[in-house]
Amino acid sequence: MQGLIGKKVGMTSVFDENGKNIPCTVLQAGPCVVTQIKTVDKDGYFAVQLAFDDKKEKHTTKAEMGHFQKASTTPKRKLVEFTGFAEDQVKIGEVITAELFRPDTWVDVRGWSKGKGFQGVVKRHGFSGVGGQTHGQHNRGRAPGSLGASSFPSRVLPGMRMGGRMGNVKVMASDMRVVRLMAEENILIVKGSVPGPKGGYVIITK
Repeated sequence: MQGLIGKKVGMTSVFDENGKNIPCTVLQAGPCVVTQIKTVDKDGYFAVQLAFDDKKEKHTTKAEMGHFQKASTTPKRKLVEFTGFAEDQVKIGEVITAELFRPDTWVDVRGWSKGKGFQGVVKRHGFSGVGGQTHGQHNRGRAPGSLGASSFPSRVLPGMRMGGRMGNVKVMASDMRVVRLMAEENILIVKGSVPGPKGGYVIITK
């Protein structure tokens, strides 16, 4: 799959040719630099490594600096491999922009959902809680209740819906239509919502 690394700028809405208001997400797609091309002979598989988003040299290790210097580029924050490029399509050091995509085409957008920390079963799994506050119960309103198993097997079974960390997982929004392409600014406007916060990294593939 061919693609680019980008950022979620925010949400907006646009009007189509019929006057319908469409909710959209604004994405910055690239520019990305080709920092490495992995080959079958050397690495066992073919892939193109792209880098995105400048960072300061003082925050870069010497090993990373050497890696970026081979591609004649400045240090980058995000590196992702893509397997859909042809072997003769790109070269090390080449810059790939949002012109990789076209309007009225479909893309998949992968992002990292907002982290919500440790949450209980009501927020995390939609439990309704005990309900009423009668007959002496006073602090069980949002508790998970019984976990099921008794003398056999005398343990909590794996996969039981319980409290725990919620969010901050990789989520894909598939088949999103490119409503508008602003190639000079490397901006994609896609129909619908994209996981993650404003400024969060996304991976856009076609």
